[in-house]
Amino acid sequence: MSKKLEQNGLWESSRMMLPQHREALLNRDRVVPRLTTSRPKQEDMALIRDYILLPIMHTLVTKKMSEMKNSSETLKSLYAKAAQILAVHIHKNLCKVKQEMMEKEIHILHDEKHEDVMELHYSYRDYEDRLIITKEYMKAEISKRLAQYTDSLIAKLSNP
Repeated sequence: MSKKLEQNGLWESSRMMLPQHREALLNRDRVVPRLTTSRPKQEDMALIRDYILLPIMHTLVTKKMSEMKNSSETLKSLYAKAAQILAVHIHKNLCKVKQEMMEKEIHILHDEKHEDVMELHYSYRDYEDRLIITKEYMKAEISKRLAQYTDSLIAKLSNP
């Protein structure tokens, strides 16, 4: 074996690499910062929860709207139109949530539905984790949010 190749032939041999290339290769790790995986912030987790809850709310409101149209209630047209306005607002908010998730690089990998919980696997930039939500929490949160949407609608109707 040649005396040049005794330690590290890649660096010592002039036939293998130019000195400029060796220097560039050694400096490459110092120049490129390592990406650190950071956990999502509270606002990002709220986006993920909205991504789960808003479609359920939209489905619930549209189902109730179609039930109301077929009912014998005296004010069925008022209820159906109010439900339609709520569904439109929920859909707009869902579109905003999806857009923000794309901008913040939050991706839903897959979800699993079990008896009493929903498990959602997501990635946030390079960080991957899962979010588990119970059905009781979903019911309570949907009820609270529907009340907020309704209060907002009533406020808009009562102010001419």
